[in-house]
Amino acid sequence: MHVTSSECPTKAGFVAVVGRPNAGKSTLLNWLVGEKLAMVSKKAQATRKRMNIIVMHDNVQIIFVDTPGIHEKERLLNQFMLSEAIKAIGDCDLVLFLAPAKDRLDHYEKFLELNVKNRPHIVVLTKIDEIGNDALLKKISEYQKYQEKFLALIPISVTRETGKEQLLDEISKHLPCSPWLYDPELMTTTNIREIYKEMIRESIFDNLSDEIPYETDVVIEKIDELPHLDRIQATIIAEKKSQKMILVGRGGSTIKRIGRDARMKMEQFSGKKIFLELFVSVKSGWSKNRKTLSEIGYVFE
Repeated sequence: MHVTSSECPTKAGFVAVVGRPNAGKSTLLNWLVGEKLAMVSKKAQATRKRMNIIVMHDNVQIIFVDTPGIHEKERLLNQFMLSEAIKAIGDCDLVLFLAPAKDRLDHYEKFLELNVKNRPHIVVLTKIDEIGNDALLKKISEYQKYQEKFLALIPISVTRETGKEQLLDEISKHLPCSPWLYDPELMTTTNIREIYKEMIRESIFDNLSDEIPYETDVVIEKIDELPHLDRIQATIIAEKKSQKMILVGRGGSTIKRIGRDARMKMEQFSGKKIFLELFVSVKSGWSKNRKTLSEIGYVFE
């Protein structure tokens, strides 16, 4: 499908990707860009900051903004995450609301309340491979009572790789005529330091269960970028001494496993050898302290 014309030779725009925690936002974006960029975890609330991921579709440059899941909790870090999602909705040209096919409509109704600027949006039904055709048709019909609110409703399945072209075509129709805003070879505006940080965080989520991944963060202390090797020093921040002991593990076994997992992700992404040194530090109550959050990189506006 051609999405541009002689009157509008190129298009570009920002598309916020929102939904409840674990709706499949990062998985979808990695699939659309064809590269592992956004952090993916089976655990909810893994994404903490906005991240721009750029997809070229014909002559249209789509700048997707990955966001934390829409949720409400009292912890200051969670408040930051919700504000990131709300800001992305307000700043974009278009919103994709991701709705897992098994979900009730409560999360969508909450999104409609948060969309105070009434940004145009597309509903994307995700994980449709988890339900049958009859259930899918029933779910689509449930959304019809809101059909005046959304531009389109598109079912997709990353697992079955269906719906990609339809989704990109639909997004492209609604973006403004504009020169491309970034080099078309670029896949993200996020710097390498943030990408490496997220890969370490993902490895913590993959290798530890319960609350510990939620009460940790990562600070990249130093990166030396050489032609065929990146040397990285990073510190994992925990809330309690007991968590530090679990992160390190007996004889350093857990921290070695996290480091090995993160290094493999980094090498696959960068195409370089990675030398990674990981340390663990305790900052009591860091996720509830505005000053500490700011030092780590969560700046409240």
